[in-house]
Amino acid sequence: MVQQERNPGMPLDMGFINAIVVNKSATVRRCGELGTRRIVTGDHQLAWLMRAISCMDLTTLKGNDTPMRVFRLCEKAKMPVRQDMIKKLGKSDLTAAAVCVYPARVKDAVRALKGTGIPVASVATGFPSGQTSLKFKLEEIRQAVVDGAEEIDVVISRDKVALAQWTELYDEIRAFREACGAASLKVIMAAGELPTLTHLAKASMIAMMAGADFIKTSTGMEEVNATFPIGMTMVRQIREYYELTGHMVGFKAAGGINDAATALVWLSLIREELGVEWLNSNYFRIGASSLINDIERSLWVGLTGMCAARTYMPLA
Repeated sequence: MVQQERNPGMPLDMGFINAIVVNKSATVRRCGELGTRRIVTGDHQLAWLMRAISCMDLTTLKGNDTPMRVFRLCEKAKMPVRQDMIKKLGKSDLTAAAVCVYPARVKDAVRALKGTGIPVASVATGFPSGQTSLKFKLEEIRQAVVDGAEEIDVVISRDKVALAQWTELYDEIRAFREACGAASLKVIMAAGELPTLTHLAKASMIAMMAGADFIKTSTGMEEVNATFPIGMTMVRQIREYYELTGHMVGFKAAGGINDAATALVWLSLIREELGVEWLNSNYFRIGASSLINDIERSLWVGLTGMCAARTYMPLA
């Protein structure tokens, strides 16, 4: 799929923001229906698993990250499953979508991925808490871009959401967008630290109005990370924004997605709520590290003819 024109953002529309209300019980009820409509096996399930890999941001965000750990992660991004499985799958170009690291490790990742076309994503803006000055946040973004990051995962100031300081939140994210330049801007909601789903929905819409290329559920370090009600709330705002402006904005789920079955439900959510146009790495990402190992195991099970029925329909 050819990527659309980048979301340019729009002026903050407080009338639109004030009208946003999320019905939590209805959202939770809808999430319970995900992936329960059709049962497929075999090739369809393998296709879903490979799509999940191709939309994955392989991530290491540890205080003891080293150049060697980043190198190993980049090698996994280049060849996410074993060579013999790649041959059986007939998917020689299968790679992860990106590698996500701390700013200090960007140069290591860029060096390891040189010539592959796999972009490096860097967290920034005082990740994970965001509790630092705007000046420092902007400097961190700019330096990551200079070092070679093509995608920047920023955290919002959660206090601005809790205090309903919507104009200040918009201005902050707009400044992030300008600091990114040509680099893609992913805005992390840290949804588990926001008061309600309505707050999350408003913050998501404001991020898109400010020019976000993606909105992302979590840092992965909150007590509550990527839950389906959180994801449902955010993707419905993406749909609203698309209907309002005609611009597609991506969605990234991150935090606690550790097994293939869960990853496939996320794909189902995107397909059912946004459509197949979003089911590619331009508009959908999963941030994870250990998930790739479970997907590889699931692919092996499928290739050896032991694939059990799963509730996922064909991708297209």
